Amino acid sequence: MIINLRRFRRLMPYMLLAVLMIILISHTGWFWRLLYPIHYEEIIFRYSRQFGVDPYLVTAVIRVESKYYPRALSSMGAVGLMQIMPETGQWVAENLGLEDFTPDSLYDPEINICIGTWYLASLQQEFGDLALVLAAYNGGRGNVKRWLEKQKAEGKTAGLEGFPFPETRSYVVKVLNNYKRYQEIYQK
Repeated sequence: MIINLRRFRRLMPYMLLAVLMIILISHTGWFWRLLYPIHYEEIIFRYSRQFGVDPYLVTAVIRVESKYYPRALSSMGAVGLMQIMPETGQWVAENLGLEDFTPDSLYDPEINICIGTWYLASLQQEFGDLALVLAAYNGGRGNVKRWLEKQKAEGKTAGLEGFPFPETRSYVVKVLNNYKRYQEIYQK
């Protein structure tokens, strides 16, 4: 018992230091901002204002989609920070009147964020519900529409639990968790 008491007394300063550091880190914003950074902040906020999308939602999508890597390319062919499919990028570019758009333009953070934010805004107008917006962003608006029609025909409510693509359900949860965290950190 004496040996354990001596060891405890020797470790006490280190334990107190650890507790103090945990308290300090958990109550200071700089630590959380290191874990949840916002790169391309000026671009994100500009297009978020322009298209009426919460900038922290855009930030959460970017974090989940590419972890801020502008040269990201998925196995499905999605490109850039917001992982835009080239066909979607072309369609949005036409709607925005962007001239000289090519699929390689999606590697440019300015263009990628512009197109991705506009696309999120269009999905918000169409679906309203944030979980459905994110499901459409990830799994395709056509898939979400068909699923909603099926739910309606069967007299069911449209909850994300029943969405047929597990990857999309997981994606929505990840983005919503990141979105909540960004709001907590940066809206103080």
